[in-house]
Amino acid sequence: MKSIKSRKQRKELFNAPLHKRRKWISTHLEENLLLKYDKRSVPVIKGDTVRVMRGSFKGHEDKVAHINIRKRHVEIEGMTMTKADNKKIAKPIHASNLIITKLNLTDKWRRSKLESDLSEETKKEIEKEAKEQIKEVAEEEKRKAEEMEEEPPVKEPEEPADEIEETVKKTTEPEKPVEKKTTPKAKPKKEEVKKPKAEKKTTLKKPAEREKTPAKKETVKKTPGKTAKKEKEENK
Repeated sequence: MKSIKSRKQRKELFNAPLHKRRKWISTHLEENLLLKYDKRSVPVIKGDTVRVMRGSFKGHEDKVAHINIRKRHVEIEGMTMTKADNKKIAKPIHASNLIITKLNLTDKWRRSKLESDLSEETKKEIEKEAKEQIKEVAEEEKRKAEEMEEEPPVKEPEEPADEIEETVKKTTEPEKPVEKKTTPKAKPKKEEVKKPKAEKKTTLKKPAEREKTPAKKETVKKTPGKTAKKEKEENK
């Protein structure tokens, strides 16, 4: 990377294309390989034998099973982890926590890069080792194919003779028609309809009509009062 600033380095790391990320998944070589190939680190590929240098699996040595380029993780055979639902999956590990103990030389492009700037003796040794590895891979593939062919087909459990006879009788005997019982349908009851009571109509007079009809006043006839003299005369 060109920049020294950590923020720019991180930005380039996370936004890098796949062909650059693939080169960055590199691991240090063991001391004997370092002296042989005159290289400190090499990109890891599937089939390389590596040793774990840090973590709970420290000291574990096996072949690389898978490389996740997007997440920059390496999966090694024999390294598993259990999830919360008790399901086992391959444990991912970063390439910086590994060291290569044996290189996979079956790829001719990789051999050509390793052989550059090396003596002819080392080149011959690399080619010889590559042929041996190619033969081993071919033998493993043949052995796996033979095992797949030799595997017998899974047989279904055989039923006892008594159970077979019973099943045959059931299939041969004609089925008797089942009589369906008919139950008389109950007549629906007539629902009694209640008649609504006639409501008395109350007519309210409007306020205008009330004002028009004046209340009748009681008329009382006044009789003139008799004088005291006239009463005395009548009594006589």
